[in-house]
Amino acid sequence: MGTAMYKADVAGTDMEPDISRAHGKQEGKRMEMILQMVLLALGFLMLVKGADWFVDGASGIAERFGIPQLVVGLTIVAMGTSMPEAAVSINSALKGNAGITIGNIVGSNILNILIILGITAVITTVAVQKSTIWIEIPYMLVITVLLLVLGKSGNQITFSEGVILWMAFLLYLGYLFYCAKKNKEEVVAEEAKPMWKLLLATVLGLLLVVWGSDVTVDAATAIARALGISERVIGLTVVALGTSLPELFTSVSAARKGKADIAIGNIVGSNIFNILFVVGTAALIVPVEFLPGFGIDTVIALGAGLLLWICTWRKRALTRPAGIVMLIFYLAYFIYLM
Repeated sequence: MGTAMYKADVAGTDMEPDISRAHGKQEGKRMEMILQMVLLALGFLMLVKGADWFVDGASGIAERFGIPQLVVGLTIVAMGTSMPEAAVSINSALKGNAGITIGNIVGSNILNILIILGITAVITTVAVQKSTIWIEIPYMLVITVLLLVLGKSGNQITFSEGVILWMAFLLYLGYLFYCAKKNKEEVVAEEAKPMWKLLLATVLGLLLVVWGSDVTVDAATAIARALGISERVIGLTVVALGTSLPELFTSVSAARKGKADIAIGNIVGSNIFNILFVVGTAALIVPVEFLPGFGIDTVIALGAGLLLWICTWRKRALTRPAGIVMLIFYLAYFIYLM
């Protein structure tokens, strides 16, 4: 009996280190998750601030060299809001994280319409320009279909398909130039900043965007693996929200200042830039894999665009009831993803 008790004591003693080790592993995983979430938030902050500094610096330098403000506004400034998506998607493509590459773009486009415009419409009624209803929203719908067709044709966006997207992008830029010249407004000149400040802002902004995209992709990938969630879902939700922060802040701020009429034009323009400029550029660098699940997500992005069109074409405005419907639709989509 004494021997049996001794063996039981020994067995109990052996189990204690195992329990301690298991507890230590759980604690280590918890701390790692917290660290990755902090890094993800830091990556988003770097992307947003970096894009802001880059736009300010590059715009100032371009104007110093006599480049018209019209050209600056339609290229550097317009692309600036898509820089977070571009940096993250290209970085993800280079690292082989296909789920984040396309997921970020499609997720951002869905979130831009259903969440950002939904919240903006709940705050205040958003007026919509005639050209947005009859040209820009339909163009957004057409290129969303184009993305779906190109992606499903070979389960990836190739170099030649990237060229097609860029040709459609140049066509859109031409349309923007035409509109800007037709509706030219007098611009109030601002006090010029020293060249060294402009150069510093441009370089630091670019470095922050590149570094921030690297931090964001690595952190998002680590979180997805730790939680057992696919990179596709992380790209469509968390990363999409983070890279859409510039659009979110701009639209909500405009709504609160009574200038919400610019919100829809900015969001539709951003969605067009995301597909044509971001995916097109990524495909020119490396083939972008289009996972099977993205077919449904792209159809949902198309549906979100159609919902926006239906909600605005009669009254030329996005009202609070429409905003609530959009938020409900996004909640349903989020539940579907989970």
